[in-house]
Amino acid sequence: MIGGIGMPELIIILVIILIIFGAGKLPEIGAGLGKGIKNFKKATKEPKLEDKSDTPDQDTPDQIDKD
Repeated sequence: MIGGIGMPELIIILVIILIIFGAGKLPEIGAGLGKGIKNFKKATKEPKLEDKSDTPDQDTPDQIDKD
C-alpha cells in the first residue's frame, strides 16, 4: 500500500493510462521519464560551476576604458 493507494486503485490507474496512451507509446513515455529523472539527479549532484569564458557577454568597466 503506497500512500493509501491499494492494489485495485493501482490497477485502475494503469488501465486508464494504457487506454489514454496506448501500449506502443508507454515504453517511450517511460524512457523519457527515466532520462528526465537521471538528468535531474545529475544536475543536483554536480557542483555549481560559473560560466567563465574569455569574452564576457556584457561590457565591464575595464573593457570600456580600453576601447
